[in-house]
Amino acid sequence: MIKWLGAFVGFFVRGLSGAILGFFAGSIIDGLFGSDKGKARSVFDDYTRPNVSPADFELNLLSLCSIVIKADGQVSQSEMDYVRQYFVGTYGKDKANAIFRTFNEVNKKQEISAQRICAFLAQRTRYEVRLQLLHFLFGIAQADGSITNPEAQKIREIAGYLRVSLNEFESIKAMFIKSADNSYKILDIEKSATDAEVKKAYREMAKKYHPDRVNTKDEAIKKGAEEKFKQVQTAYETIQKERGLN
Repeated sequence: MIKWLGAFVGFFVRGLSGAILGFFAGSIIDGLFGSDKGKARSVFDDYTRPNVSPADFELNLLSLCSIVIKADGQVSQSEMDYVRQYFVGTYGKDKANAIFRTFNEVNKKQEISAQRICAFLAQRTRYEVRLQLLHFLFGIAQADGSITNPEAQKIREIAGYLRVSLNEFESIKAMFIKSADNSYKILDIEKSATDAEVKKAYREMAKKYHPDRVNTKDEAIKKGAEEKFKQVQTAYETIQKERGLN
């Protein structure tokens, strides 16, 4: 496994401290790109912690970004710039470049598996964080001005692997792909819903998407939660005006 190779190389270069660093670095890579014959493992497999380490999250997130960018067969510079701006803005230029280098080195040797990555994240992140991940992925797809069908389908596939319900996916999708009934889709209700059902749906959505429920230090994810919360409010206000609700 890669982690033992990392430990060996690390020991040869820097002794015991290098072996420890090599083992942990290799564990992260094993978790992302483990063999198809066995269960994907990472440094966190031996622990019962419910969340993911920053290093794991960064590489997993970048992998999902890459999958979405390549979904329609075209690598858009604006989509790549969107991702780079996020990482530089969140982690700083030096750390962002280090993350990109690590990702590029691994990506040359191993094929990225959306199913494996999402299974890893689904076990270690809260549901609210996974919703924000989908919001961010739609933001990438929209960075070049439009979201293609292959991109939307790929994000839907990712949503399934992340164990996000179809209704939740459609609600987030409606925030990016506009339609006549968008406000109702965002609130996850039918246009025929009663006024009482509309109010109830708004209360539930406002609670679900409130930024305070996203327990993460990642500023971009927090920002995504705030944007989504605002869209829920806007959707409700649109329906209020349409129906004359108080």
